[in-house]
Amino acid sequence: MMRSQKKLKPGQPGTKKLLDQYGGRLLCVRYRCDPQRGRSIKTVEIIVEESEWHPRRKRIKPEQIVGVRVDFREYALQQEIKKAGGKWNPTDRLWEMRYDEAEKLGLTERIEKRKVSNSRKAKVSNTGN
Repeated sequence: MMRSQKKLKPGQPGTKKLLDQYGGRLLCVRYRCDPQRGRSIKTVEIIVEESEWHPRRKRIKPEQIVGVRVDFREYALQQEIKKAGGKWNPTDRLWEMRYDEAEKLGLTERIEKRKVSNSRKAKVSNTGN
């Protein structure tokens, strides 16, 4: 069973020769030991290939309520959102609507990244009125 003793970043003492050898492809150097065999081992992690990668967007359920940012001057768009069942949330200053409806209207880029409540019920205050 090998144990890792050190993990060094490129440029730290103990990595200089390997940095000269591998250049910017060097990610890290590990020093390991194998007590059963009585051996010390130096390993390197290098980049062997690089390509473009785009993370998958988180899948949103069609019925999920999302918050959509719409400028107050976009009156026609506000009317479309209302027709699609959207409601104005004055606290968050967002339009809340189902994700599938936002997608139909082409508003997915305007969806706020924060979580919006699934409940549209008004909050009850405990002010005693």
